[in-house]
Amino acid sequence: MSPIVPVILSGGSGTRLWPMSTSDRPKQMLPLTADQTMLQLTALRAVGDRFACPIVVANVRHLDMIDSQLSAIGCRPESVILEPLGRNTAPAIALAALCASDSAAPLLVMPSDHVIHDVSAFHAAIEAARPMVEEGWLVTFGITPDAPETGYGYIKVGTPVAEGVHRVDRFVEKPPRDVAEAMLASGDHVWNGGIFLFRADAYLDALARFEPAMLDAVRRSLAEGERSGPHIRPAAQAFADAPNQSIDYAVMEKSDQVAVVPVAMGWNDVGSWDALHSISTCDEAGNAIRGEVIALDSSNCMVRTDGARIAMVGVKDLIVVASGNDILILPRGRSQEVKSLLEAMQNR
Repeated sequence: MSPIVPVILSGGSGTRLWPMSTSDRPKQMLPLTADQTMLQLTALRAVGDRFACPIVVANVRHLDMIDSQLSAIGCRPESVILEPLGRNTAPAIALAALCASDSAAPLLVMPSDHVIHDVSAFHAAIEAARPMVEEGWLVTFGITPDAPETGYGYIKVGTPVAEGVHRVDRFVEKPPRDVAEAMLASGDHVWNGGIFLFRADAYLDALARFEPAMLDAVRRSLAEGERSGPHIRPAAQAFADAPNQSIDYAVMEKSDQVAVVPVAMGWNDVGSWDALHSISTCDEAGNAIRGEVIALDSSNCMVRTDGARIAMVGVKDLIVVASGNDILILPRGRSQEVKSLLEAMQNR
């Protein structure tokens, strides 16, 4: 079997974790959950004999950070593809598939800003998927749900096609609360975590069938682009012609050879400060603190600073984040509203 090529998608802006995460330095470039950044942790969970050097697809503005962070952990990517603009996951993965040196190689597509605590379980799920991938199936990894989350898409698990591998019955958009509770109770739905495994040629064949205009635009962007060492710069105008679509919408929901491997691996997409608090180590009062913070008679708070000193007395259930000249304060449970807050700030 060909070694697996990790494909790390690093194009997101991560603004839901403002003010630490910004478009210039998004969350995957930050050490939010460990001493390493989330990009570094993603690369490190796909190393060893079974894995080849990764392909990174990223925003052109982040090249220097990507090079320095991967170099710091001894990672030498096969290529770093620099998107001139964001066109969602389907075109980004097409870039990687077209640039893979072995068209039959399995591509392990991973967002750069997710947490996976149980890497051994992740690797076991990958091995379960490999035989179906060799036969040309497109495989996604379904996260075993532990709550009726309304912020995630779901996958209904269908009939088995191999040990630990099931046909996808259907993809479900982000549901209302009552529907999420019913799916959780049914036991046959998993979260759609956005992690995939398939052969490069199988994905390109699917794009040729379902989204030929997208495939043509991505091919042209590479043909008209530039390459310098591992750095690939697709042509902006051609890449802009690619439809702005997710891989789920463009391919996975349309193909009849799509499978899911359900896996419990301590996954979290760290999509908000509340989500980060839920996986952080807390003190005896339930506070998750990092940086220069003094907290007296305070409990169940998420407090972070990369510079300014934060002093708190007699408060509870707050999120307080200071970075540079910006300070965020809001009650726990409302961190999804950071997006609205940023929109209000821009309008002012």
